Amino acid sequence: MHDDIVINNDRFTLYLSEEKIQQRIKELAGQINRDYRGKVPIFIGILNGSFIFFSDLIRDITLDCEVDFLKLSSYGDAKISSGQVKLLKDLNCEVTGRDIIVVEDIIDSGLSIDFMKKLVLKENPASFSVVTLLLKKSVAKINFPIDYVGFEIPPEFVIGYGLDYAQKVRNLRSIYRLAANTPPQT
Repeated sequence: MHDDIVINNDRFTLYLSEEKIQQRIKELAGQINRDYRGKVPIFIGILNGSFIFFSDLIRDITLDCEVDFLKLSSYGDAKISSGQVKLLKDLNCEVTGRDIIVVEDIIDSGLSIDFMKKLVLKENPASFSVVTLLLKKSVAKINFPIDYVGFEIPPEFVIGYGLDYAQKVRNLRSIYRLAANTPPQT
């Protein structure tokens, strides 16, 4: 495992190791297993970023459950949100009367999760909760609590473990953050 990597002439440093991420996912899954005992929730992954977190989380869920995916776009190829959320792939499941658990990789501005909540609540689910691997609490503009948070992080640009940089580096096993004011190593 490398502590520093260079992508597009930007240097990134190791922020959360694969081991730390996996340990926290087991803890989150344990909490969800306890909270939803006796229920059959639908886990809805937000594509593309959540797919790695989603797959690791769902393998630690011991409940009977269903899965579906929704695809939203608010970033494009930029490091910051565009401020507009677009629905690119809708749900294939019946939400009415069901327990819904939305799985996000990161909550940054909060626009995507706010959009998602409004979309799902229109269908009258029995319950709605959110699990996110990362939460940028200091910049998230949401007026509801996030039920399950892996890690609260500062408002920094992070990549890896599903999080992309211009649609690349999602396959890194750890999470890296943009190094502040440091020129890349040559």
